[in-house]
Amino acid sequence: MIILAGTPIGNLGDASARLIEALATAQVIAAEDTRVTQRLLAALHIENRPRLIPLHDHNERLKAAELVELGREADLLVLSDAGMPTVSDPGFHLVETAAAAGVQVTVIPGPSAVLAALAVSGLPTDRFTFEGFLPRKHGDRTSTFRELVDERRTMVFFESPNRLAAALTDLAAVFGDDRTVVVCRELTKFYEEVRRGSASELAAWAADGVKGEICIVVAGAPKRVHSLEDGIRQVQALVAGGERMKDATASVALSTGLGKRELYEGALAAR
Repeated sequence: MIILAGTPIGNLGDASARLIEALATAQVIAAEDTRVTQRLLAALHIENRPRLIPLHDHNERLKAAELVELGREADLLVLSDAGMPTVSDPGFHLVETAAAAGVQVTVIPGPSAVLAALAVSGLPTDRFTFEGFLPRKHGDRTSTFRELVDERRTMVFFESPNRLAAALTDLAAVFGDDRTVVVCRELTKFYEEVRRGSASELAAWAADGVKGEICIVVAGAPKRVHSLEDGIRQVQALVAGGERMKDATASVALSTGLGKRELYEGALAAR
């Protein structure tokens, strides 16, 4: 069986009793960085010295099949450096391969930077999307923000502290300054900090330099109010592009919340 285990994201006290038991009894651990795992064992005063197998972004695809077969015969504990494996960390391809091979996968839940940042942000938590690390380059980052500008759900991103100011500047340029943005730094650690404001306000704060692990939480786009006239124009544009009137009406009704009958009759009358 393959066991995904969440590890502390900063505060050692967040190590669960189940994690400690698993570490104390594991014979084999697949670890993102074996040195980090060794330090975790030492910090938790665990004397067990299991076999450690590196499992990281550069070798996961090559190692997945071998590790799955290992997990078929015995328990294989899987750890990332911090938080939950597979969530912006190695493990996804391993689980994908295990599922295809019919090998059982289970989980020892633990700390999550994504959920911690979402919880303390003060932004809606009923629906959210995690977008992982932002692209390094300005152009790619801007393209990502443009794709998300109409996203209604709360958005959570990871970012390097060295690129935080640039990312917030790009966010302000694409999203504007009417969205609440929350930067969470060093969650669960001694220097934990949560700052709220507009993207440009936070970019100015970050311009002097920021250290530590960073999560950015951004409010979703407000619901747009569409007039019937706007909806009819959208239907007309789709029909002009080759769509059937019925299909165009259904599509616009779904995206705007306007009634299909009113849109259909209005588009016919406008011909």
